[in-house]
Amino acid sequence: MKWSDIDFWNLVIEVRRSICEGVVGNCKTEASRRSIPLSLDVAADLWLWKENTDYATPDDWVFASPRLKGKSSRRPDVVLAKVIQPAALRAGIKKRIGWHTFRHTYSTTLIANGENVKVVQELMRHANSRCTLDVYSQARVSAKREAQQRIVEMVLPENGLTSEIKLQRRGPDERLSGGA
Repeated sequence: MKWSDIDFWNLVIEVRRSICEGVVGNCKTEASRRSIPLSLDVAADLWLWKENTDYATPDDWVFASPRLKGKSSRRPDVVLAKVIQPAALRAGIKKRIGWHTFRHTYSTTLIANGENVKVVQELMRHANSRCTLDVYSQARVSAKREAQQRIVEMVLPENGLTSEIKLQRRGPDERLSGGA
């Protein structure tokens, strides 16, 4: 992303290129070329970064390589290995983290927050919602449990026998008959 891609006035980022394995190229699809909204908070942080970086001309990369004096971006794989993965380890996260980890988390969180699937699809810049739901989103266990509970409450009576039944956990050595 270059500074010229950010429209601070209209709070959007124009997606004009992609980077894959260090090679700058065109975006894969029309959906991936669509602009994305920019929150006011993120815009403010980017503006502060622009005021403090040595590379702030429209043709400079927002996250510029100091070695190449702003004319190339930092390599995403290097940022991941030297910044993000060590930060994750310091935070106690032991799972492997890659760039798509952020996309999966973003999509799953949007869905969990009840956002419209079409909105999530467009924020993810997918050509269709099937990709958004099938590949990038996971239902949280708590959400599945709550959805299931709502159905149970619809079907079972409030003051029926089921409210008086209490489940007891038995250990692996305990028998259902209770005898030894």
